[in-house]
Amino acid sequence: MSFQSLQFSNPRFQRLPYFIQLGRLDRPIGIYLLLWPALWALWIASEGQPSLKNMFIFILGVILTRTGGCVINDYADRNLDGNVKRTQNRPLVTGLISPPEALIMAAGIAMLCFVLVLFTNFTTIIWSVGALILACAYPFMKRYTYFPQVVLGAAFAWSVPMAFTATNETVPAFAWLIYGATLLWTVAYDTLYAMVDREDDLKAGIRSTAILFGDADLLMVAILELMAVLALWLLGDQLHFSGWYFSALAVACVLWSWQLWLCRQRDTNRCFQAFLNNHWVGATIFTGIFLHYSLA
Repeated sequence: MSFQSLQFSNPRFQRLPYFIQLGRLDRPIGIYLLLWPALWALWIASEGQPSLKNMFIFILGVILTRTGGCVINDYADRNLDGNVKRTQNRPLVTGLISPPEALIMAAGIAMLCFVLVLFTNFTTIIWSVGALILACAYPFMKRYTYFPQVVLGAAFAWSVPMAFTATNETVPAFAWLIYGATLLWTVAYDTLYAMVDREDDLKAGIRSTAILFGDADLLMVAILELMAVLALWLLGDQLHFSGWYFSALAVACVLWSWQLWLCRQRDTNRCFQAFLNNHWVGATIFTGIFLHYSLA
């Protein structure tokens, strides 16, 4: 059953499925991909003992941030999404939700995020401004640059320094290895995602790394993933992580290799399947970090 087909007896809630769809809460893959790096950083910053308060703040913050980001993205793309097969039925395109309603929803989510971050510390509050700027800037990058995936990567990785400041009020040098790995990984999997829409994006004048890389798309994805692995390996080496962590990295490499094999013919359905598989990459790396602190 789709969210659009849900029926609500109370008239006040009859349009709720459209707002759920606008925030992509019916498709939580983005929440997972945003959450895993935040959990990596929380566990490492606290040496395996994150506080319940910080876990609650970051898990709820990830859900709100991703939801708000989707609303802002759809508002910015409301005149473009109708030209792309995958997005032509989104609520702002079909008129099920009006642009002013979307702005009100985005503003409400931003206020909730601000209230949430107030429960951390001053340093984290300052860092949160960068997250807001990146979230608002990303949807417009595809109009002016072929690197919107890089801006998305910077936004998705922003939870890493925030996790460290929320835990210790400082960002150690090694935290930037996590940030860099997250950025590179995000560009890689979002390039696979962009490969799904490449033909429609070309017609609509939308830019992406998938279009920029052209026939070298999978080669570039592989290079980005290798660079992410190198950053994560250097992290583990610098922090003297146990074999659990490096075993998890090895499994992540197998998953990334499988994704590249799956996409070898550039079939859009398989590219999308490969994109979704990155949830398990993030989960695998977190498992290695968790086991290191729990069992080592």
